[in-house]
Amino acid sequence: MANEKKMDCVILGLLSHESMTGYEIKKIMDTTLSFFWGASFGSIYPTLNGLVREGMVTKYETKENGRNKAIYHITQEGRLYLKKWLQLPIEKDEMRYETLLKLFFGNEIGEGGTLKHIVAFKDKVQKQLPMLEGAVRTLEKIEDEDDTHLYYKLTAMCGVKIYEAFLEWSEEVTEVLKEKGRI
Repeated sequence: MANEKKMDCVILGLLSHESMTGYEIKKIMDTTLSFFWGASFGSIYPTLNGLVREGMVTKYETKENGRNKAIYHITQEGRLYLKKWLQLPIEKDEMRYETLLKLFFGNEIGEGGTLKHIVAFKDKVQKQLPMLEGAVRTLEKIEDEDDTHLYYKLTAMCGVKIYEAFLEWSEEVTEVLKEKGRI
């Protein structure tokens, strides 16, 4: 299944829990899902429009504070498509971090430039880790209210472990470069 179809499933998955606007979907992509999936408005809205055309999502137009607002809701057909996709084998898990790519070719810019990227990566992870930890704590309190919350919590727990490992790795890389006299 192509990435575009995976975006279909990401949006259907979000809408399976509650109806949302495109803006709300983007906000979740930029926060809750950001450690493992991302999307731009330029991919969200065309995907939503396609899902509406295919009958997997309905669109409800309303006004709020004098502004037009489109709320999207998953249909039964959309739920069936999502469930079918969820049962398929995983096609590809990939980790794509520009930091690692630039580290891999770090010899070309030298130790100073490489360290700058490592420090920026570590700072970003340190800022995002508390959000994931907070999500786990919040979801632990409400996981019995809705089965979905358990799965959200399990995903956030993975994010916490990965980000903790990233922080540990960042410190180790910095030490290795120091030991080699590279910084």
